[in-house]
Amino acid sequence: MVENYCRDIEAYLCRKNDGHLIRVTGPAFEQVMRWSEQGIPLKVACEGIDRYFERHTRKGPRRRPLRIDFCDADVLDAFDAWRKAVGVAQEQEAGAERARSSLATHLERAIARLTSLRGSTNAMQVLGEVLERVARELDQLQPQARAARGHAREALLGQLAALDSELMQAALGALDDQMRRDALNDATTQLEPFRGRMAPEAYERACVVAMEKHVRDHFRLPTLTFA
Repeated sequence: MVENYCRDIEAYLCRKNDGHLIRVTGPAFEQVMRWSEQGIPLKVACEGIDRYFERHTRKGPRRRPLRIDFCDADVLDAFDAWRKAVGVAQEQEAGAERARSSLATHLERAIARLTSLRGSTNAMQVLGEVLERVARELDQLQPQARAARGHAREALLGQLAALDSELMQAALGALDDQMRRDALNDATTQLEPFRGRMAPEAYERACVVAMEKHVRDHFRLPTLTFA
């Protein structure tokens, strides 16, 4: 099982490096093996690798293929975010803190993603109307984001949660039977390592959240809620 996981990571890294094969051996193999032992789903590990590649390529063209060794922090960050989203218990190192973007920056990123999606054939075919409406509402909310405090901020966060729910319900409603089965299979596969530690009610809730994340990733929808 661990060997298959490592081979899948190696294949994904090869694709990210435009076909250049970098073997996952030695310390790199031990690192990827720890990801597997921690229960990091393959899809989440790949998301972390994507984060590293996106940040690195913003600095300019790559001179040499990137190695898996440098992706560890991004993979663990992606895993933390996934566990928080689906409600899987996690242990944080004492004093460890994650950098948090401001609410205004969060809105800017969400609007940029929606703007990009409005030019996407896949998303626009089934979600065009709701994408347009949500993008317009976020544009109207953005000026408030920098100065909102107290009750005004809480009200703004409530509006974002409502818009996020509307976007997700539209996406779920657009699924055909096969896509729905794929979302369920992906959710149960990701949660399998944690199922024995979770109460039945918590597991059911986590499955729903993981399915929604699958759908969000399929349509490349931004997360509008902000904590």
